[in-house]
Amino acid sequence: MLLHHTFIEQAKKNPQKVAIFDQMTGAETKFDKLLIASLLLANKIKSYKGRYIGIMLPPSAGCIIATLATLFAGKTPVMINYSTGATQNCIYAQKKCNFNTILTSEKLLEKIQEDPVKGMVFLEDILKSINIIEKAKAAMLSKLPTSIIKTLVSGGTIEDELVILFTSGSEKDPKAVILTHKNIQANIDSIMKILTVSSNDVFIANLPYFHVFGLTINLWMPLFLGSKIVAHANPLDYKTIVQSIKKHRVSILVATPTFYYWYLKRSTQGDFDSIRYAIAGADKLHAQIQGEYLKMHNLQIYEGYGTTETSPVISTCTPDDYKIGSVGKPMPGVRVKIVDIDTNEECEPGVEGKILVKGNSVMKGYLGDLEETSLRIRNGWYDTGDMGIIDEDGFIFHKGRLKRFVKIAGEMVSLAKVESVLDMVLPDGTICCVVEIPDPIKGAEIVAAVTTAEINQKKVKKMMAKHLPSLAIPKRFHVIVDIPMASSGKVNFRAVEEICRKLEEEIK
Repeated sequence: MLLHHTFIEQAKKNPQKVAIFDQMTGAETKFDKLLIASLLLANKIKSYKGRYIGIMLPPSAGCIIATLATLFAGKTPVMINYSTGATQNCIYAQKKCNFNTILTSEKLLEKIQEDPVKGMVFLEDILKSINIIEKAKAAMLSKLPTSIIKTLVSGGTIEDELVILFTSGSEKDPKAVILTHKNIQANIDSIMKILTVSSNDVFIANLPYFHVFGLTINLWMPLFLGSKIVAHANPLDYKTIVQSIKKHRVSILVATPTFYYWYLKRSTQGDFDSIRYAIAGADKLHAQIQGEYLKMHNLQIYEGYGTTETSPVISTCTPDDYKIGSVGKPMPGVRVKIVDIDTNEECEPGVEGKILVKGNSVMKGYLGDLEETSLRIRNGWYDTGDMGIIDEDGFIFHKGRLKRFVKIAGEMVSLAKVESVLDMVLPDGTICCVVEIPDPIKGAEIVAAVTTAEINQKKVKKMMAKHLPSLAIPKRFHVIVDIPMASSGKVNFRAVEEICRKLEEEIK
């Protein structure tokens, strides 16, 4: 079934249940009002030309309504990253997807201090233009039987596009990922087979909806279940998010390791007592963070693994299936295999290689990029570009991005492994990032960037040498107080590398 049709069913079954608590406005929106608002806005969106509608809004009632209304109107939402370079991202998305209209908010532009881009339409202006007759019509339509409402809004098949999301662009220009109703539905179905979730659960929208982790788990899954969403516009307001978890009895929490770190720093005992499942993804979850949550909150954080192109969850540890250091077993309906990076032959258990994924959650492709799509998807298998192993028990161990392996003096060195060793030897709370710098003789050298003011480089290198070969020891450390981060909580490697290259040039 189409996901926006599933929402209509839930809205008709639970009209007086709270669908959204919007922390930004302090207002609650019940399912019947969410349906009315979506029908109302859909009538406006139908007048905009083109197949795609850009949505640049933080997690909020407005963003959820805009997303549903766009689908009701028979168009596809294109979620735009507003956290870094909003203007550039808008123009890039418009050009990449060939559309004009972007739904956004004047308040958001004021907050991020960006000027309007051609094609932007403000929700505030749309609300002012709605008259009492339009409101009455939408209210009457919402009272019709479920089957009739479904025929009045956009139909189609599960193979139709549900959303366009952009990859992070931390390694190269972002790609426009096409995810269908089938893709997201398959991921939700898989999750429901390994975790006990229901309409009684409360989800917190602490990740932006232009991030696939947030979109699937904190928007479509609760709408599918008929659950409550606690929406937070600012994912960096850690203290308020922790307070909301306690106040609203949030039971499902997903976040990046960086966010979990800061929630820990802003919390006190009892704040997470309502959490039934806490899952981390998008980056490596360090054992220290897991240990601190167990010690302080008696809460086990389970590590998972996914990509934008797989809607996103590929695997996750669960209370019933857990192994330290692993990202879990493949989700039901998802096939994973490890292949040799040179021969593409499937590896034996315990042998490291590229991670390939197959299943209904694998994307339709990259919009406007048939060549890249064909390179990444072959015979239904999606090449994640990640390295890992599958052990004899079927658990996946993620080893890092293939592009984060560098050849130094003929040897392949994992930058992720260097970072893991650095994490062990640097002071607690220090965030590090390791990047490659070209070298005319060796081909490349490693430079480490850390957030601390200054460290004893000689001592750190000596400690690292106990765990790594000499060619993997960083050449030097540059102090970057604020390491560039993506809104998802991941390090922006491209930006860090650019900073380090400039610093290296200054040294020379």
